[in-house]
Amino acid sequence: MLPLVYHPSYSFPLPANHRFPVGKYERLKAALERDLAKVPHRYFAAEPDPQYPLRWHCPDYASAFLAQRLEPSMARRIGFPMSDRLIERTLAANKGTLLAAELALEQGLALHLSGGYHHAHYAKGGGFCIFNDLAMAAQTLVAGGKVKRVLVFDCDVHQGDGTATMLAGHPDCISVSVHAERNYPARKPDSDLDVALPEGLTDGPYLAAVEEALSLALRYYQPDLVLYDAGVDIHAADELGHFQVSSAGVLARDKLVLGRCLMDDIPVAAVIGGGYQKNLDAVVTLHRLLFQAAAELRP
Repeated sequence: MLPLVYHPSYSFPLPANHRFPVGKYERLKAALERDLAKVPHRYFAAEPDPQYPLRWHCPDYASAFLAQRLEPSMARRIGFPMSDRLIERTLAANKGTLLAAELALEQGLALHLSGGYHHAHYAKGGGFCIFNDLAMAAQTLVAGGKVKRVLVFDCDVHQGDGTATMLAGHPDCISVSVHAERNYPARKPDSDLDVALPEGLTDGPYLAAVEEALSLALRYYQPDLVLYDAGVDIHAADELGHFQVSSAGVLARDKLVLGRCLMDDIPVAAVIGGGYQKNLDAVVTLHRLLFQAAAELRP
């Protein structure tokens, strides 16, 4: 059985022509109903929990967001207009990554139809990220004694700057980021391992870099769980990415990461991460590749 995490709040109304492709979540779920028709799977939902971010983020920042009282400059940095729907969606999606991680510990593999909000720092958000689901999940599981060490393996085209700062100095929560060297954010704080790649990278060199980083991280840190950010903004058609990776390359990357974790008997929970094209169906087609890889490799 393949565990999938989804909440109906993930897609919600935004102003016309807003840059964030918020409609991709409900379209992805609809597409997966067809893709996974013959694959045993089950959906789970995490209920919004306002106490969850208060534990791991700056209480003043988290409380201001939840009360819709963020400073205008801070709200602009995040990129969303404040609303009750945004709060519900944010809380459900962040708790959803924790649920996916817990399901992965039980089943070996679990997928979240959202997540990857790696630009959120302890006391501020940015780049459409409000709270850092990856950092919070890693810290929660270690603090609760469910695992000894978690590896956040981030393959979004943008560096996971918020994850790096939130997990800095935490010896049992490891951040690894494989990203474009010249892309957002301008300032890139140190992860435990950063692999900054040049513009225009194609399938072969990109996959070699991912494989080397993953092998090194698994061998050196020996995690009990991997949280994998499978952003598809590495694709050649992505409007915010600087790589030339093909659709076949995206699928090969997802098979590489999931397959290596499963081969080493390490539970892995994947989030879909970023993907930015005006054509939502094209973005959804790329996100579906993660689920295709999981269906073929599931324990």
